[in-house]
Amino acid sequence: MSNFAFGTYRISDLNPQHIAALREAIDSGITMIDTSSNYMDGGAERAIALALRSVDNDKKNRIKIVSKFGYIQNSNMQKHKEKPFEEVVEYSEDCFHSISQPFLHQQLSDSLERLEMDSIECYLIHNPEYYLLDAINRGVDKAKRLDEMYRRLFNAFVGLELEVQNKRIQSYGISSNSFSKLYSHEEFLPYEDLLTLAEKAADKVGNEEHSFTTIELPINILEQTGLKCAAWAKSNGLRVLANRPLNAEHEGFMYRLADYDESAEYYTHFNELMEVSDNDTLRPLYNLLEQLDVNKHKFGWLGDYDSFLYSQIIPHMRNSLNSVSEENREVFFNFIELFLQEYRKMVAYECSKSTKIKFKDLFNECSGSMQECSLRFLMNTGSIDYILVGMRKESYVHEILPLLG
Repeated sequence: MSNFAFGTYRISDLNPQHIAALREAIDSGITMIDTSSNYMDGGAERAIALALRSVDNDKKNRIKIVSKFGYIQNSNMQKHKEKPFEEVVEYSEDCFHSISQPFLHQQLSDSLERLEMDSIECYLIHNPEYYLLDAINRGVDKAKRLDEMYRRLFNAFVGLELEVQNKRIQSYGISSNSFSKLYSHEEFLPYEDLLTLAEKAADKVGNEEHSFTTIELPINILEQTGLKCAAWAKSNGLRVLANRPLNAEHEGFMYRLADYDESAEYYTHFNELMEVSDNDTLRPLYNLLEQLDVNKHKFGWLGDYDSFLYSQIIPHMRNSLNSVSEENREVFFNFIELFLQEYRKMVAYECSKSTKIKFKDLFNECSGSMQECSLRFLMNTGSIDYILVGMRKESYVHEILPLLG
């Protein structure tokens, strides 16, 4: 049966709830925390350090920290502009990527500083397939792009073996979304030669054995293709971490595999805001609210809504309030904040209803919630060692950990 690990994808050192949740998870027996240098631009690693400061040494020594490197975004992007990194893949305007040895070394140094540690248990190359994606876009021949991918991975493995020598990491591996693709898919990252590369890298730096121990990939009840990679990994003595257990991609759409309750306060805040907006000055806001209420069931999943919120809803609301005095504007912002909190709950509720209907054949025979059914599916999969779950609130920790029995 698989164990749970604390995933820190959206964990921030600026949110006290996140720090409290980390501490509660550790006190409750969580022994692995998965993070990355680019999660909240380093904020996730700083949050782990804050949480561990108050943990006694016995518990702290049991915690395995898994971090990752590869992305060039935010503060890393600024550093790159000032002094360019090596072998950079410029995938999009705000997302560059590198797995070069100098970048690896610098990223690990930054992570250790943020984590307030001298060493971590495992360091992963984060989605190295960005090179493949870029090469595909540039029309590079498949054989040539795979050769170059292997060359870059080998050089990274050499750098990681040196970090093992220097005792800054105990082991390493790869976290890749492409491990979960079909073998025939253009973006598939072949994994069967990785151990040979690791053996050659260890030999090059003079290590008796390689320290490639871990793979991480998306696996959930809707995305099961990665189970083939997981089975290969287990047959070769590797540790398997499954991410995105509750955020599933299916036929080009994303789904949140979790049940949400209907908001009890939504219509109170909706009607209040409608009432104060029912005038000529605020007619655009009034009309927007009407449209939001009618369409709250039309979002595919919460991620779609969150993107729409920041790109469309909030700018529209701000424009609608330009004609309101500054003093009254603050009052309206309070009304809007309460409404949006409850509206998101309603969107989540509507999304969970439609998801459960769409995949009723998967969930009808399970008596628990969608999240419980989805997690138990992974727990009972023998090729998975750890399931990475985001637990941003103490209540999430209390909901998840009892599933271990």
